[in-house]
Amino acid sequence: MLVLRLLNVVAPAYFLCISLVTFVLQIFVFIPSMFRDPSTTPLFSPALLHGALFLFLSANALGNYVLVIQSSPEDLGKDLNLGKGAEVADWLDGSRSPASALPSTHFCRLCARVTQRHDHHCFFTGNCIGNRNMRNFIMFCLYTSLACLDSLVAGMAYISATLSMSFADPLAFLTLLPHSISQFFSGALLSSEMFVILMLYLWLGIGLACAGFCCHQMLLILRGQTRYQVRKGMVVRARPWRENLQEVFGKKWLLGLLIPVLNVESNYRRQKEK
Repeated sequence: MLVLRLLNVVAPAYFLCISLVTFVLQIFVFIPSMFRDPSTTPLFSPALLHGALFLFLSANALGNYVLVIQSSPEDLGKDLNLGKGAEVADWLDGSRSPASALPSTHFCRLCARVTQRHDHHCFFTGNCIGNRNMRNFIMFCLYTSLACLDSLVAGMAYISATLSMSFADPLAFLTLLPHSISQFFSGALLSSEMFVILMLYLWLGIGLACAGFCCHQMLLILRGQTRYQVRKGMVVRARPWRENLQEVFGKKWLLGLLIPVLNVESNYRRQKEK
């Protein structure tokens, strides 16, 4: 438990550090290297378009990241009168749950609260993913993967121009790291160039991981399930996939796709208001 709590603090700091490094490299290294002659650069040059695209992706990724943290799942412990001691222990070991509990509620040891439609605990946000912040979490994963892909392409273009090498051969990227390490220790490669090469593989790993997680999460949403339900083997009521999507993304899904906005109100809160 101590290791998990430490990871819950270190992982968000690690993500913010990677985001800051990526932003600095893009704005002060990659994009300026695309300008051959700033005085003759047209208004809609590839460099300016790339800079605008990167800022759009970064704003959406960081905006949804903040909304995931702010839109914490409801603490149902107070409304369900869980109390302390033995009753909370029942939630911990899963032996029983209160009769008034809604389906898919779960007590998170790290957050110390019971949340509705619990999916999983995200260490990179230090928060549980549930009914209120699921849409923002998916948008965060989507735009993070796109921002990493954008940075990967810009970094490869920068390395190609700096080291006068070509990535036309698919094996060139796979052999880039071991070849660069040998050149770095022999003194033929600068530390700044080596750092950019290491970041290329980091962006590739984070981008693929976020894209895969986003696709897996979308598949669960289409089926009307959460990761917690799949892990516990819970049977869910079959519904049309359109209803499952609307429950998570709401009717104004296009607005949430373009700009970071708060998620729709949860069904539990609607029931309380009624």
